[in-house]
Amino acid sequence: MHSCNQLEQAWQDSALESIINIVKAPDGDFESIGKLANSLSDQHGLHKVIEFLSSIPQGKQAFQKRIRLGDVDLQKLYRLPANTLGYAYAKHMLENNLKPLQAGQVENDYQFLGVHITETHDIWHIVTGCNTDILGEIQLEAFYVAQLYFTRFWLALLAKNLVKAVIYDIEVSTKYMDAIAKGWLMGKQAKPLFGIEWNLLWEQPLENVRTSLNIILPET
Repeated sequence: MHSCNQLEQAWQDSALESIINIVKAPDGDFESIGKLANSLSDQHGLHKVIEFLSSIPQGKQAFQKRIRLGDVDLQKLYRLPANTLGYAYAKHMLENNLKPLQAGQVENDYQFLGVHITETHDIWHIVTGCNTDILGEIQLEAFYVAQLYFTRFWLALLAKNLVKAVIYDIEVSTKYMDAIAKGWLMGKQAKPLFGIEWNLLWEQPLENVRTSLNIILPET
């Protein structure tokens, strides 16, 4: 029992240190984000997320098939009609000088969870209409929390932004809270996005995809 308590205390200390470090780091610092993910991705918490997502047929099938986004030809997608999901995704990636995120091998459900979220992150930006500025990222983080159970990682990212506002710029707090509220409500209203085989939807009109997923964009 004493040993378990020591392990729990060590985990809490590590998690707290990673949160403090990401608060100090510039927004979008991938190294601190990675360390935060590693510190907070405990097996029990991940199991709860997988259990929740697997309770939905779409999520269960995704874990069984371990679907992957596959190779993405942005130039080919960019030649699709301007109203399609594929064009919107390619335009977003090319204009922001981004490349499709590549994840490693998948040997278990825990790895698939991280890989699938990594590969589809920018697609979620497109279908939710969330920009890639700080307010758009906060809105999408809240959307993730609503869709993916209460994961420590996504909650920590939201908390990080609020702590940064408290310390560095309290004037942005209202905008941050508005972004959280918009993302949370949109995520609760929408159908599950986890497990969708997006590469089968590239040629679909973006508005049709949003309608089918009950994604209601907040008024600007």
